[in-house]
Formats: sequence, structure tokens, C-alpha cells
Amino acid sequence: MKAIFYFVVLLSYMSFSQNNSTYTVTENGMMTANPKYINEFETGVFNHNNKYHTDGQFGSRIYQINNGPNYGKYLWVMGPIPWSAFDDRPQLEGHDEDWNKNIEPYTIPNGDQNYWRFYPDLSNFPKDFTIKKALVDIYDIKRNKKQEALELMNRVKKVIREKYPEESYGVYFNEFPDEKEGIDLMIVSFYQKSEWLSKTNDFQIKYEEVHGKGSFVKFKKDWTNNSNGKRSELWSFREDLSGIDGEMKSSKDKK
Repeated sequence: MKAIFYFVVLLSYMSFSQNNSTYTVTENGMMTANPKYINEFETGVFNHNNKYHTDGQFGSRIYQINNGPNYGKYLWVMGPIPWSAFDDRPQLEGHDEDWNKNIEPYTIPNGDQNYWRFYPDLSNFPKDFTIKKALVDIYDIKRNKKQEALELMNRVKKVIREKYPEESYGVYFNEFPDEKEGIDLMIVSFYQKSEWLSKTNDFQIKYEEVHGKGSFVKFKKDWTNNSNGKRSELWSFREDLSGIDGEMKSSKDKK
């Protein structure tokens, strides 16, 4: 697909099973609409998605970023699919022509394309829900520290599942990270209302209830040794532009 891509988020992963040798990825990215042609751009995206991306593994969702340097940009989310499915992607008649005519001219050309792998064993999707908003934390992981970072996320998972069992979040890792970009590990927390963002942060207390007194200090030290920092973004689901809805299913029975 000819698009302007920046980074990807795996959101609708539930359709496929994963193990150590077979897993799914999602391609997606950030599109920058030309400010002069936002209406034309959104009309083109809506029509394209509802013609070519309404079901199956090639269904698409659109999100919009609400803060930071990427404010106002659009995220195109498609997948998930196993790597093997990329060879079998259907070449629907008129797809590329429609993109080139009705979307591409109304964008500003920047960005690139990436693929994120979903880690179900480190995530928590305890119940069915409808996507509305997401807090996205993107971490810059130090060179050769991926495995250590994932092991640290395993400690976090234990706290979440014991102390915040109703929270829905996913853990993802960039399949082809660029060391200069620092877009490596992504944690996507889904929420319905913005008041969720003002909740008292008692994670340190809960962490030590699970892992023992003083354990959070060690966790912070280990995390600092394995990462260079993060950035956070707020995303809103644009169902009005998407080819599929925001319904997500629990993965309780898959854990």
C-alpha cells in the first residue's frame, strides 16, 4: 500500500494466535494531511477504507494524535497478520489508483513505515471493550537491551494483573527499529473517559506489595540501565474514517 508511514500500533490482535515461532504484526503509520485540504483528505480516507478495508485481516482503523509534536496527525492501522500473509495480500482492482488519486495528493510527504510485534503474554485484555482513546508510551531501548526490557515488562505485567486486573493495555516491540529514532517499545493503554488520566498513581505501592519492600527502587534502576527515555501521546479513535469498528474482545481465555 502506498502511504505515508511513521510508526505502527498493533490494536486488533485478537483474530490470530501466536507462539514463539508464529506471531502477528500490523503495518500502519502517521499520515500528515495538507492543512489546505483536510476535508478532501478525510473524504478520501473514508471512501477508500469503506471500499477496500472493511473486513478480515486487511481491515483498517484510523486514529488521531491529540498532543505533542505530532498533534493533529492521522494514524493508519491495518492488521494484524502473520508475516506469511504479506505475500498473499489481495491486489484489489482500483486500490492503488484510488489511493493515488483521492488520498496521496492531500498529504504532506514525510515519515516512514514500521512493523510492531504484539506480546500477548506481557499484555492485559481482561474484558470486551470498544476503543475510544489510548495513552501511548513509546520507549527508546538501549542497544542490545531488548530482552532485558521485555523481562522488566514481565514484572510490570504481574503487578497489573494482580492489582489492576480491569486495565486493558498492550505491549509491542518494533520489528525493525532505527537506533536514531528511539521508537522501540510501545505500551498502549486503552481508556474510555479522560478522567482516567487524573487517577492517583500508586503504582510504586502496588509494585512493592507484589514484589517486596524496596523492589521498586531496583526496578527503576534496572529500567534506567536499559532505556534512554520515552514520549507519551494521546490517541483518539476515528471510527468515522475507519473501515472497521472499535470492538475488541477479551483475551482471557488465551492467556
